[in-house]
Amino acid sequence: MDVIIVPFIKLVLTIINLYVWVVVASVVLSWLVAFGVVNTSNRFVYTIGDVIHRITEPLLRPIRNILPDMGNVDLSPVALIMLLWFSESMLIQLLLKF
Repeated sequence: MDVIIVPFIKLVLTIINLYVWVVVASVVLSWLVAFGVVNTSNRFVYTIGDVIHRITEPLLRPIRNILPDMGNVDLSPVALIMLLWFSESMLIQLLLKF
């Protein structure tokens, strides 16, 4: 059983780490667009932004519905990263049991 579970948990941990970086990239890209550093009329920038938005939005949308409206400040990426770190630590503890 350890032959299957341990590599699977390590794969899930790697996916969680990659997803955290995608959320961070989403935040940085949104700041760059908001401050006018990056122009979304550029097709490459638009494509990258669209892909990142499609990847992160399914997990950010429910968090945005739960969190109170704070005006222009969006704390949902911070909450998502904290939830991902919590799930990662739970998986690490599970991995240590095997």
